[in-house]
Amino acid sequence: MQYMASLDCRDAAAIVMLGAPMDYTTSFRPGARFGPNRVREVSYGLEEYSDSIGLELADTCFFDAGDVECPFGDAARSLEAIGREIKYILEDGKIPFMIGGEHLVSLPAIAAAKQAYPDLAVIQFDAHADLRCDYMNERLSHATVMRRVLEYVDGASLYQLGIRSGTKEEYEYARKHTQFYPERVLDVLPDLLLSLEGRPIYVSLDVDVIDPAFAPGTGTPEPGGISSAEMLQAVRGLRGSKVVGMDVVELSPLVDHSDVTAVLTAKLVREGILAIGRGGQQ
Repeated sequence: MQYMASLDCRDAAAIVMLGAPMDYTTSFRPGARFGPNRVREVSYGLEEYSDSIGLELADTCFFDAGDVECPFGDAARSLEAIGREIKYILEDGKIPFMIGGEHLVSLPAIAAAKQAYPDLAVIQFDAHADLRCDYMNERLSHATVMRRVLEYVDGASLYQLGIRSGTKEEYEYARKHTQFYPERVLDVLPDLLLSLEGRPIYVSLDVDVIDPAFAPGTGTPEPGGISSAEMLQAVRGLRGSKVVGMDVVELSPLVDHSDVTAVLTAKLVREGILAIGRGGQQ
């Protein structure tokens, strides 16, 4: 499976994929900026057909737009550049599919999606709540990204699934202000999606929601998560929902083992494209 060769014409695409190679606020193990390129490289080893969904990539027109140019070390300007590219994609009536990069790259994408779809809901798959007001006196951090998202999206529209790590304050805040499902994914997702039927959804998938036994190549691994098979099932479950944007973030190839996490991420991208594309939404 080669993403870049799947479609030559952006105009015809339903989905535009782009990389966000930024990891400037990573708090533990850096390297997520190498994630987008590694996903493309290992994608050669995957088939284009998903028997679970019953589609192949040729059934969904998508275009790989390459990586956003992120000024190295400048988080604010990088986020601005990412937001600008996502806005262009949405204005073209297409679905942005972003590969990170650290989780902070989701902020401008969600902000742009909220502007395009005022009734936007956000589903976050993650090991971490990411609800700190600041991290080491910095408001823009992968540890604060969902707190910043709440400056755009009402807490009643933020669904946090799989969370198993955070400060006491984050847990208390989440239970009061967001739709909070700690350590739960598959048992709540079908009913959640049913309640959001017809409503635009942005999906943000941090690979550390998956147990590090299955996905060790991430910056802040947290034991006790779901399996890779369960995560693939969750992504396939998005089929039929009105997903208007999606990202998969926090793959860190520098700490991956034998590309275990990179290949899983590439397969999650494939299943995501097939699930949310026009073929998957029919």
